[in-house]
Amino acid sequence: MDDQNPSSVGEKLSKLKREGEERAAQRLAQQLNCQYVDVGKIPVSVEALKLIPEGEAREAKIAAVELKAKKVAIAAADPRLPAAQKAIKKLQEKKYEVRVFIASLSGLEEIWRSYRFIKGEVEGITGKVSIGEKFAGLLQKLKNLNVVQDTIKNTDFTELATTELIDTVLAGALANKASDIHLEAGEKKSKIRFRLDGILHDVFDEIPQRNYNSVISRIKLLSGMKINVRREAQDGRFTITLPDKEVEVRVSVIPAEFGETVVMRLLDPAAISVDLPNLGLREDDLTIVEKELEKPHGLILNTGPTGSGKTTTLYAFLRKLNSPEIKIITVEDPIEYRLEGIEQTQTDAEAGYTFASGLRAIVRQDPDVILVGEIRDLETADIAMQASLTGHMVLSTLHTNDAVGAVPRLINIGVKPMTIGPALTLVIAQRLVRKLCENCRKPVVPGGELKAKIAKFLQKLPPRVKRENYAKATIFEAVGCEVCSGFGYKGRRGIFEFFQGGPGLESTILREISEIALKKLAGEQGMVTMQQDGVLKVLTGLTSFAEVESVTGPIEW
Repeated sequence: MDDQNPSSVGEKLSKLKREGEERAAQRLAQQLNCQYVDVGKIPVSVEALKLIPEGEAREAKIAAVELKAKKVAIAAADPRLPAAQKAIKKLQEKKYEVRVFIASLSGLEEIWRSYRFIKGEVEGITGKVSIGEKFAGLLQKLKNLNVVQDTIKNTDFTELATTELIDTVLAGALANKASDIHLEAGEKKSKIRFRLDGILHDVFDEIPQRNYNSVISRIKLLSGMKINVRREAQDGRFTITLPDKEVEVRVSVIPAEFGETVVMRLLDPAAISVDLPNLGLREDDLTIVEKELEKPHGLILNTGPTGSGKTTTLYAFLRKLNSPEIKIITVEDPIEYRLEGIEQTQTDAEAGYTFASGLRAIVRQDPDVILVGEIRDLETADIAMQASLTGHMVLSTLHTNDAVGAVPRLINIGVKPMTIGPALTLVIAQRLVRKLCENCRKPVVPGGELKAKIAKFLQKLPPRVKRENYAKATIFEAVGCEVCSGFGYKGRRGIFEFFQGGPGLESTILREISEIALKKLAGEQGMVTMQQDGVLKVLTGLTSFAEVESVTGPIEW
């Protein structure tokens, strides 16, 4: 059936024609004793492309495809053409060392189409988006997601410049405090989505394919990616310079069924600049944290899935610890936010700088406090343990579902049980719940059954929690208004649980390593679970029961 489909037949004919051209280019390369290159399979450097103006490149049937220092690779349909020889000579006169490859004309046509992305406004700003009056105006205008949706919906895509659409998307995401922008390719039309407070929201799902492809190419150009590579995953980043800060944008591009899919993570420094008192910790939990941070050594682990706020919490700890009298060094993957007064390093697999090798090197730098981005393997875990036992405060993360799960996880990695007890001082588990919009939240009167459940819940709490603060609490529910774009929630706050180390943990581990024994110890410590912390935050009007259940599961009253 597919053979009778006109578009399928056309694609096959086009493919056969291209294959014929590639074979002809290979034969010419053999005749001229040159190397052949299929430019559809190699990355093309934007900096190289700029070396030859488009008009000259098309006339000479050539393109500069790679530039390293003063060495440039040229793809040519036929280097014997006078215009090609003239263009190559001009590069040589500028002291470039030119190497010529033979390519098909169809391949060169693909490269020449990339010239439209390096003209005018785009040229010279790769890796940097400087804010202008128009962008600043968009930031003020697009502070409501509905306005962003209407602005894009009312756009005339036949006239729209690529830059204008990208500016609208970036400004709308920043104005609404989105953490991520998703661009997803469809068969005929593509979509834009924002992640707000952990939830994905459709912004627009009818971007014409031509406009979508232009947007992707522009983003790849800004991010320092290869714009002609479409069948491989690529990573890059660029910076948006605002009057009061710089927002890093980390970009991931992957090939999908109908084109390329892009996710842009917005690393807004304002989102991470939370200090210890503003993390959302209850007074009794804050006391535990401050006590542990006053110790000169020990290992503090923060657990939870990606996007649960672990980095924000650990950076708040570093701000609390930071002073001229102590030295703090980090090894991160990657460095997402810069902290004043702290030495931050980034892993580099190609250079052999991993969490383990970085941690080993950092210990020789005489630090007082060390942050390791994540404990992933036995080597990193062992060095972190030894560092905490030899006078260093070590902070790190681990992927487990709850706080007590950190101990079995370390043992599964291969850490000796007798090392864990003395080294581990505190394990934190956390999630993020959405905060009710203070502009529209509505108080609700709990029914008799719910009141009885709340009373029973409060009675089960450990003595360190001041129950009287919650006994006459007002419960609120989500409504939705213009301020919160109709969602009923705006912003997020952490819910936490703390599992403490010490002699009790040491003796429990040596006696019996099981989650049952560890949870019994946690109960004896007076642990307040994440779900219980979430319920307490409902009773203070911060969030809703529905939100706590969406994050932690059905409430166990």
